[in-house]
Amino acid sequence: QVQLVESGGGLVQAGGSLRLSCAASGRTFSSHAMGWFRQAPGKEREFVAAIDWKGGNIYYAESVKGRFTISRDNAKNTLYLQMNSLKPEDTAVYYCAATYYGDLQTSEKLYTYWGQGTRVTVSS
Repeated sequence: QVQLVESGGGLVQAGGSLRLSCAASGRTFSSHAMGWFRQAPGKEREFVAAIDWKGGNIYYAESVKGRFTISRDNAKNTLYLQMNSLKPEDTAVYYCAATYYGDLQTSEKLYTYWGQGTRVTVSS
């Protein structure tokens, strides 16, 4: 079992920044690839970013590329998402997730463990 708890969401103006954190406990965090997903009001959950178990391979959705940065600190069992140049369309509940795979994954179907989500609201 892996327990995931997100934090760092909030209300920010367009153009601003937020840093999300995801604290993991339970099974060995460092052996799991991790990802961030988001769900906007009235929409399906979508992939945002993923990172492999070592942090050497990273992949972003086109909509956030160049603005968001995913990283992990395996010594602290924590996953991060630095979000810059935020837009109103980034408004969503953001979820971190862990997969059994060590290689990064973009499909939410391959993620087994999920946090409860943290809400990000970007005002125009």
